[in-house]
Amino acid sequence: MVKVENLVKRYGTNYALNDVSFEIGEGEIVGLLGPNGAGKSTAMNIITGYLSATSGSVTIDGTDMLEDPIRAKKLIGFLPEQPPVYPEMTVMEYLNFVYDLKGCELERTPHLEEIIQVTKIAEVRNRLIKNLSKGNKQRVGIAQALVGDPKVVIFDEPTVGLDPKQILAVRNLLRTLARRHTVILSTHILAEVQAVCERVIIINKGKIIADEKTENIVKTIEDGYRYRYKICGPQRDVESALLKLNGVKRVEIGTERDLDSYSYTVDCDGGIDARKAVFNLCSSRGWAIIGIEAVGTDLESVFIRLVDRSDGLLPDNTKKKKRR
Repeated sequence: MVKVENLVKRYGTNYALNDVSFEIGEGEIVGLLGPNGAGKSTAMNIITGYLSATSGSVTIDGTDMLEDPIRAKKLIGFLPEQPPVYPEMTVMEYLNFVYDLKGCELERTPHLEEIIQVTKIAEVRNRLIKNLSKGNKQRVGIAQALVGDPKVVIFDEPTVGLDPKQILAVRNLLRTLARRHTVILSTHILAEVQAVCERVIIINKGKIIADEKTENIVKTIEDGYRYRYKICGPQRDVESALLKLNGVKRVEIGTERDLDSYSYTVDCDGGIDARKAVFNLCSSRGWAIIGIEAVGTDLESVFIRLVDRSDGLLPDNTKKKKRR
């Protein structure tokens, strides 16, 4: 659906994007991540046709953005970080304006009504946009991106400034949209990517440093598995037994204590998950496990470590592998 090949954007001797390539299939919902200045916004602006590339190509559903920009742009809906709304218009006036602006050929009334229902802005359709809440303005921004029923929708920070209830509502809306559209989501809220996206592309200094399914992104870090256990048992005996398990390279005993349990952070070699072994060990010794949690394997931790590695702040011991 979206194919980006060898994309380069250069300003003088500085590269905003340097040989970026990726493909996004139909119906995928992909998170585009990166620190400030990494090249995310540049990539989105080039994909939408707002900005030209120094070299490389962008193809939307088989249409080259450079060769046929009008057709390619009709296949894309875009919500920038600041929704492009007109405060003095009512919601319906604005959506009708966008309909005309895009040269939409779908039947106007049923098409706009469907968008209003999907984005849940029916109750405010006749209100001035300037009088809407932040959440409803964001919904109107999403609604304008859906006019014309584009095959690809791109959202830049769609939940910034929203309260928790509004954030949850927008996340649910994004999941709904993925049933009919390919969705690209750029955000700094990493929990949002984990909650919504099935794939993550991380950009740093104009280059892709990770492209994986969200559930597999932790495997791009080869430091191994790390879990914290709360185990009821003699502290030194537990520590000694844990260290003897296959693949366990380090055990740290926490200072906190919960009744008769102690906390043990267990580091394993890459590719070895010792959870079953720990469970079997404790079961055989009569030690109860009353808690277990992953440490340093959330998306935020992975993101920081990948960026630090690409910046040369950490040794790069990851394996370069092709995405299947």
